[in-house]
Amino acid sequence: MSWNTFDLNLLVVFDTIMQEKTLTRAGQRLGMSQPTVSHALSRLRQMLNDELFVRTPEGMLPTPRAERMCEPIRSALRELQVTLEADEFDASQASRSFTLAANNHAARAVVPAFARRVATLAPSVMLEVRPIGLLHVLDQLDGGGVDLALSTLIDGGDRFKCVGLLADEFVAIVASDNPAAAEAELSVESFAALPHVISTSGGDDTGFIDETLAEHGLARHIMAKVPLHSLIFMLIGSKTIAVVPRRVAADLVAICPLTMLPLPFPSPRLSLSMIWHRRLDNHPAHRWLRGTLRATVAGA
Repeated sequence: MSWNTFDLNLLVVFDTIMQEKTLTRAGQRLGMSQPTVSHALSRLRQMLNDELFVRTPEGMLPTPRAERMCEPIRSALRELQVTLEADEFDASQASRSFTLAANNHAARAVVPAFARRVATLAPSVMLEVRPIGLLHVLDQLDGGGVDLALSTLIDGGDRFKCVGLLADEFVAIVASDNPAAAEAELSVESFAALPHVISTSGGDDTGFIDETLAEHGLARHIMAKVPLHSLIFMLIGSKTIAVVPRRVAADLVAICPLTMLPLPFPSPRLSLSMIWHRRLDNHPAHRWLRGTLRATVAGA
């Protein structure tokens, strides 16, 4: 293999396939068609005399040599990107992408407003937001697959910076024509008597509700567990009630005929942090990203 003729773009394709596990998703991330990605992979296979990836029902499985190549290539590409990027970041002229991993709370309470702000300030910047789910977030940050994570983590260790972003609380939401919406203060008894709807896409731990009601000799009736978008329609025109984080409720009542009510008992706090690798502390583009996120949360 001659380095004089080696196409470094092939390493970008390799690294993206390693992260995405499919040629189609790799192409979407790179802005390339699937056949173009496949052709690039074929060239790299021929140059290195190794299959590199084997197609399986679970996606493209890397060969042992691909596994050995992964981290050195990713580190080299990361350092090359940082070296070549300008010392100043002009968001209005920038054309690049950022990858975020967000837990359910962040995805509902922060990401929509953040994405709108980024679109206004940097129209050619793309945000790719991934659900944390089963992602090993610190590994993703370490490897460069994720630029910024939004989670409850409060200690990232020596390699990662973890800064508190917000603290939220739970509130109740009901339809604006629900008689409960007119109550000056919702009593524990009234709260327990209403049929409850739970959002399954939130991942919120609302076990404190049942514990508190049990202390009063009460229990709630959960009539349905549905995704967030169905939750709205379950509430409108009915006498049901739901409990969600305050920031989520504020967004919903702004666009739907819903009313937000305080809980008739104390709510635990939901903390959210942003986590990034310390090597990106002073990177201009990443400083802009974090600053824009903080400004979004502060202005909500």
